[in-house]
Amino acid sequence: MANKLDRIVMIGVAGDSGCGKSTFLRRLIDLFGEEFMTVICLDDYHSLDRKQRKETGITALNPKANNFDLMYEQMKALKEGQAIDKPIYNHETGELDPPERIEPNHIIVIEGLHPLYDERVRSLIDFSVYLDISDEVKIAWKIQRDMEERGHTYEDVLAAINSRKPDFQNYIEPQREHADVVIQVLPTNLIKEDKERKVLRVRMLQREGKEGFEPVYLFDEGSTIQWTPCGRKLTCSYPGMQMYYGSDVYYGRYVSVLEVDGQFDNLDEVIYIETHLSKTSTKYQGEMTHLLLQHREYPGSNNGTGLFQVLTGLKMRAAYERLTQTEAKMAVEV
Repeated sequence: MANKLDRIVMIGVAGDSGCGKSTFLRRLIDLFGEEFMTVICLDDYHSLDRKQRKETGITALNPKANNFDLMYEQMKALKEGQAIDKPIYNHETGELDPPERIEPNHIIVIEGLHPLYDERVRSLIDFSVYLDISDEVKIAWKIQRDMEERGHTYEDVLAAINSRKPDFQNYIEPQREHADVVIQVLPTNLIKEDKERKVLRVRMLQREGKEGFEPVYLFDEGSTIQWTPCGRKLTCSYPGMQMYYGSDVYYGRYVSVLEVDGQFDNLDEVIYIETHLSKTSTKYQGEMTHLLLQHREYPGSNNGTGLFQVLTGLKMRAAYERLTQTEAKMAVEV
């Protein structure tokens, strides 16, 4: 339970289903601890159950299938330190179960399809990330999962993706504009005609000009850098690794871009990359590498996905510390 000196910090984690939100949340638990943080899945604010969605033809991605008034009211109450009775959407039955009592906590993470969709809810969020998986990679991942593990055909997988696409483009994707960090997962540029999508190019787009948020940079802040790390210090099998850092304009705003194309063969060697990054918000030299090594088994640990999820988590921790210290300072002054 947060005492009145605590400022409750709200974090938003947005993206389509199957884009790595649960892995990112596990990385946040590594940083904050389970007791300190409460995760709220916004699927619980579905206003239509599975049967109703089927009958009306309205998908879960459509705002009409979600209760944003209740979402805002309850998130606001939590942020103000009040307990709520949160609805529960049962993924197994597709029905709405009786609500559960949620007490406020130091950190409230709201994750799902729509954390940045409603302007009122968005105004409560202190720091946000959008996980942005390109179509090519999404299809490859889904094919692997649904064909190999669930016995679906290629046509089924493609039809399922395409049926969601209009709603995804209308209601989910535009939320990227409002995120403080966007992690893009793209096909590699290092292999021509790559069909397997095992090697990935991952970009971390960091909003510039956000109060208290200092983007991570490579070598020299504000420069444009293309870097091929030394093969003797970083083991990378074919096709090797390329890193990039520079500035870009995204949705009309300046962003700092960090990019890793290729994968790490030996995670212990990521310390070599870490020593060339600045403003990582780590507490000690090697903390970023240590956090990555803690869970080698997490998906994306051997490419830029894991690296940038860890860096984003570190930025969220820095935001929490800055906001709670500011609040405590103000309380002392009053």
